[in-house]
Amino acid sequence: MFLRNCWYVAAWDNEVGREPFHRVLLNEPVVLYRRGDGAPVALADRCCHRALPLSMGTVVGDRLQCGYHGLEFDDTGTCVRVPGQTTVPPGAAVRAYPVVERWQWIWIWMGDPELADDSQIPNWWWMDHPDWRVVKGNGGAPIPTACDYELVTDNLLDLTHLSFVHTDTIGNDEITRFPCRTERGENIVRMMRMMHDVDPAPFYKMAGRFPGNVDRWQIVETVLPAHTDVDVGCAEIGSGVLDGDRNQGVAFHALNSATPETETTCHFFFAHPRLFATDSDEMDEVYRRDFYKVFMEDVVIMEAQQRNHDRAPDRGFVDINVDSPALTVRRMLRERIAAEPADGGAVARESA
Repeated sequence: MFLRNCWYVAAWDNEVGREPFHRVLLNEPVVLYRRGDGAPVALADRCCHRALPLSMGTVVGDRLQCGYHGLEFDDTGTCVRVPGQTTVPPGAAVRAYPVVERWQWIWIWMGDPELADDSQIPNWWWMDHPDWRVVKGNGGAPIPTACDYELVTDNLLDLTHLSFVHTDTIGNDEITRFPCRTERGENIVRMMRMMHDVDPAPFYKMAGRFPGNVDRWQIVETVLPAHTDVDVGCAEIGSGVLDGDRNQGVAFHALNSATPETETTCHFFFAHPRLFATDSDEMDEVYRRDFYKVFMEDVVIMEAQQRNHDRAPDRGFVDINVDSPALTVRRMLRERIAAEPADGGAVARESA
């Protein structure tokens, strides 16, 4: 079961052009392309005539032409031309999904299109702000990840794993000494950990060239269904970062969105806006290389979890204190899914 009346990241902006682009989202094949004016379009990737994927076709003007018999569909999913005949059969259409291009991603609404509200897209303004330098994760493509997308959120909300999984980059023993605090809002869960006078992890020592200990922060916010901002960094002791003045020192965000492909696979999107070394190509390369390594270390962990879960799906878990933020997100997500129709109301709208 997936939450459908919400926004998911469908693709990076650079992934979608004038050629049809295929991706499976929430178990549904979707084709994306751009109109002549650059606006993105998302349609069900299945021709209503004989079910050929429309992604095997061609973009003609602003229409998507099926590669089997040449039926042409406009950006609303309506078939507007059938070669060899003057009329279009009644009901000749495919589903069209609301899409919004924002923060260098293309966002898609998989539920009832009449409920699509782009104000619900997270306000990740750092991605477009000139004072912040952005490095796209995985070269501007999601990491195909063989696990339930909720495992990605679990991983990001529990940063104590840094002390054991990422010891040569962003983790050290200091993190486990400090408890986290959890806050819940209407559509958001926040985890906060403030660390005073701690030894900086290897990446921070290199990036900040700190002569000694630092004040370090971890603030993780997850917006349903699976959009997580990891606001992290460190600065000199007493600099004020633990009181909210975090635009200093080594300050950056890891912006993450895990979009379900199936119940056990997902598309893992991530990006790193940073507020230090913003003119450094060398630091860009550190993020491309070292943080890709960090994320792939997480992928190895999450895929191993999924394999074990698949072997024994009824075996339970033992929870510990650091699980509180992730468990809160899971409860909120279950509440929201239970409150909407199984298809998000989309089928009823389309057939009305």
